Amino acid sequence: MGRKKLIPIFTTRAHVFQIDPSTKKNWVPASKQAVTVSYFYDSTRNSYRIISVDGAKVIINSTITPNMTFTKTSQKFGQWADSRANTVFGLGFPSEQQLTKFAEKFQEVKEAAKLARDRSQEKIETSSNHSQESGRETPSSTRASSVNGTDDEKASHGGPAEAHLKSENDKLKIALAQSSSNVKKWETELQTLRESNARLTTALQESAASIEHWKKQFSACKEENDQLRSKIEELEEQCNEINKEKERNAQLSRRLQELETELQDKELELEELRKQGEIIPQLMSECESVSQQLQAAEKKNKDLEEKVRTLRTEVEESKHRQTNLKTELKNFLDVLDGKIDELHDFRQGLSKLGVDD
Repeated sequence: MGRKKLIPIFTTRAHVFQIDPSTKKNWVPASKQAVTVSYFYDSTRNSYRIISVDGAKVIINSTITPNMTFTKTSQKFGQWADSRANTVFGLGFPSEQQLTKFAEKFQEVKEAAKLARDRSQEKIETSSNHSQESGRETPSSTRASSVNGTDDEKASHGGPAEAHLKSENDKLKIALAQSSSNVKKWETELQTLRESNARLTTALQESAASIEHWKKQFSACKEENDQLRSKIEELEEQCNEINKEKERNAQLSRRLQELETELQDKELELEELRKQGEIIPQLMSECESVSQQLQAAEKKNKDLEEKVRTLRTEVEESKHRQTNLKTELKNFLDVLDGKIDELHDFRQGLSKLGVDD
């Protein structure tokens, strides 16, 4: 039975993101929901990895090196750059405690990776020293064999030693070549990490500038909202005046009815006076007085009719003003609803920007 290649060390759950390769600024979700993110020890390669799988898709397979750094960018979000994968991974956690625990484990695994690298270099150096010592000892033993033994003995003792030395030298050459290759890779990774950090710093500065811009827009919208509220208060006062105007119109209508009733009473009184003038001849002397009263009543009746027409005209004008005020109020309320919707959309945009950060 073979050795187990991947040994789990630590497991948590988080939302996985990757930096947008085109802009190098925005985060692109790599999973639709929170997925399992685990640390593993690769016993075959003597390395440590962060691996996450969403269904059948591997979304993170990052080998941790001593040069990597895990950075907390908010209370629940952290990130690290992987130059081998040529990307930046981001993790969103449900709580700050889980983020802190993941960051501490990242530091521990990073130290373990550094220790493994140092041990590997020590083994290479030890193998190199051992090979050099073997190289120095082999000629003397060969010479001793040639002096004390026959040519067959030389062949039997010198051949395996030279083959072993050649094998060790080949291994050393391969190890040194791999070490040089790893150094170049680490230098490239370091340079890529520096460039990535520079891009991330620029993105952070642009994000801060964008936040300031949104803050200014929010202040402007707040001022506009205050102005709209003041306008609403003014319209409410106008509505109160409209109500008062309605009350005055109602009073005028009641007064008009009273005048019409009084006019009818006067007409009845005039009719009675006419009847009395026809029935009682002896009151002819008073007829002139009654006629005068009648004329005065008719004149008064005309005045009352004129007042009624005036009152009706005023009522119509008041209704017209009331209709205009209602139209203006409806238009203003429509504009106000539009502004409130814009403010609501703006607040949603601002909230979304804080979550992304």
